[in-house]
Amino acid sequence: MATRKKEVVRYLGTGRRKSSVARVYLTAGKGAITVNGKTLEEYLPLETLRMVVRAPLEATGTVGQFDVNINVYGGGHAGQAGAMRHGISRALCNVVEDYRPVLKSAGFLTRDSRAKERKKYGLKKARKAPQFSKR
Repeated sequence: MATRKKEVVRYLGTGRRKSSVARVYLTAGKGAITVNGKTLEEYLPLETLRMVVRAPLEATGTVGQFDVNINVYGGGHAGQAGAMRHGISRALCNVVEDYRPVLKSAGFLTRDSRAKERKKYGLKKARKAPQFSKR
């Protein structure tokens, strides 16, 4: 008699911020957060960034209910933390539709489109011009 493998339900959410992209997978579990194979504490150096990542779970009251597995690339720590928050929020909306108003009012479902402006020719940076001299 063949035993059937128990099917695990995974919820996917994709988050983006600046140049970072995070793929988030939620599964029922004890609340472990794994980022690129490391724990959240190993991956993110600052407690404030870890709070940013945990914010959607705390807002919906699902802190110990899901294991979160995240693959993130691009950008720096702050952009990646924002992308992870966005991805977790989207995945939570796939779990229970009632979480949507809570996450929306907290601003976690809105893609933060602010990114670095490109440098223009004739200027030192995006808007900084060289020093002007009459002579």
